Amino acid sequence: MKNSTKKIAKFGFFAKGSIYLISGTLTLLAALNMGGSKSGKFKVLDFLEKQPLGNVILIVLALGLISYATWRFIQCFKDPEQEGSDTKAKIKRAGFGVSGLIYLVLAGIAIKKVVSSSGGSSNTQNYIDMFGTTVVAIVFIAIGIALAVKAVFHLKKAYHKKFMDEYSIANLKYHTLAKNAGYFGYYARAVVEGIIAFFFLKAGLYSRQNEIKGTEDAFSFLQNSSYGSILLGLVAAGLASYGIFVLLLSKYKRFDN
Repeated sequence: MKNSTKKIAKFGFFAKGSIYLISGTLTLLAALNMGGSKSGKFKVLDFLEKQPLGNVILIVLALGLISYATWRFIQCFKDPEQEGSDTKAKIKRAGFGVSGLIYLVLAGIAIKKVVSSSGGSSNTQNYIDMFGTTVVAIVFIAIGIALAVKAVFHLKKAYHKKFMDEYSIANLKYHTLAKNAGYFGYYARAVVEGIIAFFFLKAGLYSRQNEIKGTEDAFSFLQNSSYGSILLGLVAAGLASYGIFVLLLSKYKRFDN
């Protein structure tokens, strides 16, 4: 694998890890009533925009997210890590492509915040309504199923600790930190993805409400449940831990060739 490709991947992991670390930290502070706010990926962009040199930070982050999307597309179409071409591998590589699209959109929103004086988010409801209730319901059900499968995948990955296969860190001092952060982080991601999958499936099957639900809605769902603040704090800490895991991956990622 070319060194330039490895650098693109590592820069992308750094950007992704930063997003998760900030999201988890802000939400954990909110759960502890220490400021902060329930923050998904898009809310993190709003937070960064308000910081000193916010536009500079957003530009760097956007470049990192574009790098991550590029790495995902390379994994999808060129298979640099030799996942193979059987059914399981094709599904996994298709998932890489979807992930690339999501982070490319996130990068585009970050860039839009820099170039647009309004800094506001677009009204996704208007775009959804024009497709009609039936089409939106089908799409929501498909998204819900995909997220549910992803949640199960992350549960299995955490349980079997397969995520450590991504590292060349076995004999380094950060090995234990990476293992614990990944273990906690993948379980937290599975919880959030499972809740969002429930939202999409419910909207598609029953309510017919054309609403996009995301991480912030999952946080609110946790907060409004029994022992809400504790559950919210645990999941938020888990997402922050996942951010640490990915940041370490940006330095110690193992490439097979």
